[in-house]
Amino acid sequence: MALNAMLSRDGIAATPGGETGVWSPPDGRPHFAPKAKSVIWLFMRGGVSHMESFDPKPALTKYAGKTIEETPFASVLDPEKLKNVRVVVVNDANGKQRNEIYPLQVGYRKHGQSGLEVSDWFPHIGSCIDDIAVIRSMWTTDNNHGAQVQFHSGRHMLDPRVPTIGAWVKYGLGSLNDNLPQFISMGPRFFDSRDGHYLGPAYDAVTLKVDPKNPLDYARPEGDLSPAEQKLGFGLVNRLNRLNATRYPDDPALEARIRSYELAFRMQTAVPGVINFDAESEATKKLYGFDQKETRPFAEQLLAARRFAERGVRFIQIMHGDGAAGAWDQHSKLKEKHSELARQVDQPVAGLIKDLKQRGLLEETLVVFATEFGRTPGSQGADGRDHHPYGFSVWMAGGGIKGGIAHGSTDELGFHAVENPHYVTDIHATLLHQMGLHSHRMEVPGQKRLERDFGKVIQEIL
Repeated sequence: MALNAMLSRDGIAATPGGETGVWSPPDGRPHFAPKAKSVIWLFMRGGVSHMESFDPKPALTKYAGKTIEETPFASVLDPEKLKNVRVVVVNDANGKQRNEIYPLQVGYRKHGQSGLEVSDWFPHIGSCIDDIAVIRSMWTTDNNHGAQVQFHSGRHMLDPRVPTIGAWVKYGLGSLNDNLPQFISMGPRFFDSRDGHYLGPAYDAVTLKVDPKNPLDYARPEGDLSPAEQKLGFGLVNRLNRLNATRYPDDPALEARIRSYELAFRMQTAVPGVINFDAESEATKKLYGFDQKETRPFAEQLLAARRFAERGVRFIQIMHGDGAAGAWDQHSKLKEKHSELARQVDQPVAGLIKDLKQRGLLEETLVVFATEFGRTPGSQGADGRDHHPYGFSVWMAGGGIKGGIAHGSTDELGFHAVENPHYVTDIHATLLHQMGLHSHRMEVPGQKRLERDFGKVIQEIL
């Protein structure tokens, strides 16, 4: 009784966004009229160079070979400007300042009616630039790849683990399709394999792969069972679980297990149908890049993402870049590796935007293209760039986002976010807003969040 009283008290204090001031769990409905129904979250693991993608900096070529102190921009090294970074591994070989200017490794040009500049490594995305809002003023506080966790949750690796943005969307909104999960993840995960954390395991992403015969590990029985026999088995397990649930009503793991059994049974027929592309035209497949070996793997995931979105899946998370840190982590051979990786994703991403648009789905589907940080203006070794958390770029499209604009900026070297700087949770707040959710109402009793966790809506791109 005392605990319930304290939780009620905490709940009252925990909802600055609520109408009554009294906390209540989500009812599955948005807080206000949404612009978007689904999110397709594309994350490039490793750290995409912002200067060689969506924020070209000709000054790097002009001052190539000079130290930063020898340029007119030596003030970027002011210790006061560098103080936000929290180092996880002291004296790590990476995540350091690199002071000898490294020239741009690729050209760039203006695209679309908006004339926004995009690197020549991303010509297909450049052709969609009038539907895209580029945020060129992102910053974070982790100079190592724990920044992947930070970008998804808003919290540094040295902090306790908290729910990710996908988990909050699933927590806040009801399902649009009871036969499919609300939160899907495809591709290589970052360091944290969970999403729900204190919300409970029911809010973790369901990991899928593009394989109609086995899209979800452990979902199918090993033996040869008919659907009727499976249904009997699930029914028995469900009754036994419900008996346990009456004994342990507050066990989130049990509740998540019950839900997962029920959802897995329904998904056995629903998911393979979504990732079976036989019904798609050859023109659509070619749009995504099915006809090229280097683009096909990502193209299959993005076509699946469109099919999941049009069937009502709320949050589709797709990671690109294998390896512990992520394939985009070019401490050396930046030109060779970045150009190769860009070829893998450029056409599929553009194909997704064009396909959504021609089907009338872009208006209600929010596409996010992100990475954990940028890369240093200075060189690491002969031909690489190090981690750079002080300023980098991401972009958003669809779902009520204004197209053909660049919001915010970094300085002439691409070092610091200087105009309209945005911490990573501002992306979360903007995404939630477009889904009809107040970020401040994404909170539960007993788990007080920091103001930075909620982020601020980037109104200028709406």
